[in-house]
Amino acid sequence: MIHHVTLTGGDGLPVVLLHGWGANLQLMQPLADRLAPLGYTIHLFDLPGFGETPPPPSAWSVPDYANCVLETLDVLGLTQVHLIGHSFGGRISLVLGAEHPDRIGKIVLIDSAGVPNPPNPSASARLTVYKTIRDGLYTFGAKNLADGLRTWYSQRYGSSDFNAASGVMRETFVKVVNQDLLPYAARIKAPTILLWGENDEDTPLWQAKKLEQTIPDAGLITFPGAGHYSYLERPVETIRILDHFFKH
Repeated sequence: MIHHVTLTGGDGLPVVLLHGWGANLQLMQPLADRLAPLGYTIHLFDLPGFGETPPPPSAWSVPDYANCVLETLDVLGLTQVHLIGHSFGGRISLVLGAEHPDRIGKIVLIDSAGVPNPPNPSASARLTVYKTIRDGLYTFGAKNLADGLRTWYSQRYGSSDFNAASGVMRETFVKVVNQDLLPYAARIKAPTILLWGENDEDTPLWQAKKLEQTIPDAGLITFPGAGHYSYLERPVETIRILDHFFKH
């Protein structure tokens, strides 16, 4: 069962907030605190492996996380909800919107992940060389050298999220970060808005434009000067947009 917090604020369609990778529900709390007084009942989740929810039993994909969220909605008796997904939470929202359209009212994607980066031939070649050397060292019994090479490579070329994760969560990160979710985005029927920081370096603005082009009923709003946590940098504008979107 996912650890969750509920803020009761009204009788309309409930709103579920899904946080990004490496975060927890507390990072979505500022949105909840501002939305609830406007007449919304808010549900915040700690996704498996974050906050107070234990990691998954094995390396999960994005659909695995989506199924877990859906099971939690069932336990809470929530037959239909609006979704707000930030970053990794956006990945889950894309899958839920595509696979369970009857359960989703409207979708808000904030600086969402899910669009694959273009191929990088030099990085691919570097990875191939690294794996060849690493596997050769293991084959010849040089485990300490191979382990040292693996540590060096991850620190030198791995992302901060990858290096911060360990065990099953590192395996999960590798699995989810390489999933192309555009085929899911193309099947979403729910009205969708994308809120994006113009200077987002984690999920650049070109990815937002790709999602806007792919999701059938989508619109993009950008925040000049904001980064990957645009909703925290532009809280007043974000709440005004959300309130109007959900009520019209």
